Amino acid sequence: MKLGKILGVGILATGLIFSGCLDEETETAAAIQVTGEKFPQFSAVNLSEETVTNDIFAQKKITVINIWGTFCPPCIGEMPELGEWARNMPADAQIIGIICDVNGNEDFQTIDAAKQILREANANFVNLIPNAAIFEYLQKVDAVPTTIFVDAQGNLIGEPVIGADVDSYKQRVEEYLK
Repeated sequence: MKLGKILGVGILATGLIFSGCLDEETETAAAIQVTGEKFPQFSAVNLSEETVTNDIFAQKKITVINIWGTFCPPCIGEMPELGEWARNMPADAQIIGIICDVNGNEDFQTIDAAKQILREANANFVNLIPNAAIFEYLQKVDAVPTTIFVDAQGNLIGEPVIGADVDSYKQRVEEYLK
């Protein structure tokens, strides 16, 4: 892995740590653009070491992307509820996670921590290790958890939810699927 990418991931994680984890939806404006912008093209590895691409979005009408960190208590705290929701989501919806503080495929310490968090929370949905394209997108994230919504074509829809607020995520999905 290139030194610049390693330093960039470290700077992102440090920035997110200092900007803080948010435990409920806030009024803070996100730097993430909404409706109309596409999620970047990517080919990344999940925690099961399987390749995942943008094609995952075409599998459902809406994808909930939960951006979280292993250092973030509110992120960890919402995982059991996200795991339960993932098992009971509407047929046309899915959730994936992006673990913002994993520093590449060889960051075994953080990957192991993420796996343990997800295992203990019984949260068995897809979680991605950021690649360069996803990492660049994460530069727009002010705090974690941040949750965004993507349609089947990979377009961002609606406003992001900043902070742990699973009820709000559910409401956004229900409104979109009406």
